[in-house]
Amino acid sequence: MTAAEEFRPESDRITRTLRDQIIDGTRAPGSKLVEREIAAELNVSRLPVRDALRDLVAEGLVTPRPRTWAVVREFSASDISDLIEVRSALEILAFRLAAQRRTRAGLAKLRADLDAEQSAAARGDGATARRAAADFHETVTELADNALLTELEGTLRSRMRWLLGQHDAFSAVAEEHEELYRGIEARDAERVEELALRHLETSRNTAAEHRRRTAPE
Repeated sequence: MTAAEEFRPESDRITRTLRDQIIDGTRAPGSKLVEREIAAELNVSRLPVRDALRDLVAEGLVTPRPRTWAVVREFSASDISDLIEVRSALEILAFRLAAQRRTRAGLAKLRADLDAEQSAAARGDGATARRAAADFHETVTELADNALLTELEGTLRSRMRWLLGQHDAFSAVAEEHEELYRGIEARDAERVEELALRHLETSRNTAAEHRRRTAPE
């Protein structure tokens, strides 16, 4: 544990834990988040749990309920459609700017994200592959070097990571990320934009298939 982590508020750790569980699907949509139960599970007091739930409500992953509990947000078809529309607009811009403005250090970070994703996909580790894929997209936004775009990405980050996790096509997504990486490396903005449009279509299709397979009967 680093010094920064040691002095980080307890609620930050709980927020991170619950966020990962929600995005990974460990805590299913609609499941209850009861303060006393989470506090007992994580061996903490109820106050930092309350703060963590408040943060997750602000991030759009949790729906508040009266008194001392909440539920994992159930994203409706309309919610998902809205997220996809916003993601499409922001990512086309991010990928194009990344191809124009990428740096050697930024490329190295993007390569590391992609290597982690490909390795996880090859061994069938879905949770790690999804997280690395989301890291890849966030690094692309960093490479775009646009402060307002970065601010918007930060506001939507948790919901976008949830959206990016709605698939099981780990190898296919990693292959498309490899093509995008090569386009960014070559500074081929037009090619990257074409690839990003195709990647968004793949994401829509794989997410729809994932929802069909995982929908309750």
